[in-house]
Amino acid sequence: MSKQLIKGNEALAKSAILAGCRAFYGYPITPASEITEAAALYMPRVGGVFLQAESEVAAINMLYGASSAGIRCMTASSGPGISLMQEGIRYMAGAELPCVVADITRGGPGLGNIAAEQSDYHQVVKGGGNGNYRTLVVAPYSAQEMVDLTGLAFELADRYRNPVFVVADGFVGQMMEPVEFPESAILPPAPDWAVLGNAATRANFISSLHMDPHHLEAHNNKLEAKYREAERREARAEEWRTADADIVLVGYGIVGRILKAVTAEARAEGMKVGLLRPITLYPFPAEAFQRAADRARMFIVVEMSNGQMVEDVRLALNGVRPVEFFGRCGGNVPSHEEVMEFVRARAAQMGVINCGRRPAEEYLAYV
Repeated sequence: MSKQLIKGNEALAKSAILAGCRAFYGYPITPASEITEAAALYMPRVGGVFLQAESEVAAINMLYGASSAGIRCMTASSGPGISLMQEGIRYMAGAELPCVVADITRGGPGLGNIAAEQSDYHQVVKGGGNGNYRTLVVAPYSAQEMVDLTGLAFELADRYRNPVFVVADGFVGQMMEPVEFPESAILPPAPDWAVLGNAATRANFISSLHMDPHHLEAHNNKLEAKYREAERREARAEEWRTADADIVLVGYGIVGRILKAVTAEARAEGMKVGLLRPITLYPFPAEAFQRAADRARMFIVVEMSNGQMVEDVRLALNGVRPVEFFGRCGGNVPSHEEVMEFVRARAAQMGVINCGRRPAEEYLAYV
């Protein structure tokens, strides 16, 4: 299929429809509004339902109803709106209802601003509601991955009967790139647990309420077993030039692209630097970090926040290697130049820097 030049947010909406999504309930918010706009345009063309809800609270509870009927459904928002959705998200996790939630992150806390940031990591990866629940989280770093990982998100949501987040910073959502969509669409049948409003499904009862403590404990243990299975099967990461790296750079979303260019320049200067980019934020790709630690002497985590994912990197490494952090926040994006200087300084401290620069063909080829 020929490629289309398209904004990341619109690519996500189109991919959702190709993945069988037939219901979208949402409320516009910058920098995620194009997802809602695209859903309003395309969803009726395939016989689906689009509704602009009166609030994010209403939208997530509409997803509860659509998912209960076995419909692949989604919503999209940004940090302030995701905060309002937390009550419904934890209800859906407790009721084992699949859905996809796109979070195109902006600066915070509070209303913050409309610039790109990555400060929603704790909110979506650790869970913002009560109880022992988790949400699966994928993190695209390009418009093409907005397509690919949105399709994956719907598959994971159905496989584990659980809400799944697609988390992309405002840069990835707003920029335009050529992307290739799947050649065929899918429309899965209603699952056997759905409530279809007929006699055959009348016995299906969907709720997150379990009054008996023993029943609730059993339910929690069932959910936990499901999350452990996801951790075994679904963790994903990109490992680039890590096999011989002394320093491993770590970042997701748009930061991963910046770090790939930094890695190429560092290699051109004679430093053995690699990139480890988490693609799933939960389950976190801990094994990829443990493999890299067999050779690497230091990890440098770069985030558009004051440091949220860095905690998971340190947990994954369990103290076997030092972890440094560099971050910008408030809607500021770490520049190639300042990250490069940070890497040079740490490399010099470790004694692994090559002060005589080599020709930078590798870097120039990458950029």
